[in-house]
Amino acid sequence: MDSVLLDEFYSGVIIAAQAMSLWEVAAVILGLAYLVLAMKQNILCWYAAFGSTAIFSWLFWDASLLMESGLNVYYLIMAVYGWWVWKGNAAKNQADQPRAENQKSIQTWSMTRHLVVILGVILISLASGYGLDKNTSAAMPYLDSFTTWGAVVTTYMVAQKVLENWLYWLVIDSLAIYLYIDRELYLTALLMAVYLVLAVAGWVIWLKEYRQQNTLAGSPVSA
Repeated sequence: MDSVLLDEFYSGVIIAAQAMSLWEVAAVILGLAYLVLAMKQNILCWYAAFGSTAIFSWLFWDASLLMESGLNVYYLIMAVYGWWVWKGNAAKNQADQPRAENQKSIQTWSMTRHLVVILGVILISLASGYGLDKNTSAAMPYLDSFTTWGAVVTTYMVAQKVLENWLYWLVIDSLAIYLYIDRELYLTALLMAVYLVLAVAGWVIWLKEYRQQNTLAGSPVSA
């Protein structure tokens, strides 16, 4: 990105910051809170996720990012599902081991499963991107589709505490930055840049926790 593009980007961020509503500020703050709390495996992350996505759903619709808008509706559902999974597991652990830390164990997926999931995301993204391109006014339909379907899978991975979710987010958020800059959603693009840093931190924290739990259990947890 040359100096001219950087100047345009920074100018866009400033203009967007001046024009943004209190609702947008709240969505950004809640979005950051969600990721930080998820890193710490704190169940409150799902409350923050619900609030943030409820606001972002209509922001993306207004920017003609139809798949991203639909994705945030999915996020609303997954916020409830994630809370249910984490809460249910915590209650079970509390009954079985009263003095243990009440949280769902981190797991990993096999390489074969990852390959199947990634191929599936690519194929369904091509299909939905084609449909959007031919039948709607959606902007950047193929990239919009890929980030959307990738996020659908990755959000499920977070709910199930799959370690590799952080690596998926690195790819998705990197592409989302380009998508949002193209649609002049500069603050959201900046939020995705922050997410990249937090995703790296989340990977390091969860990997350390995964190794610790396996040391105590004597064997890896996978699915």
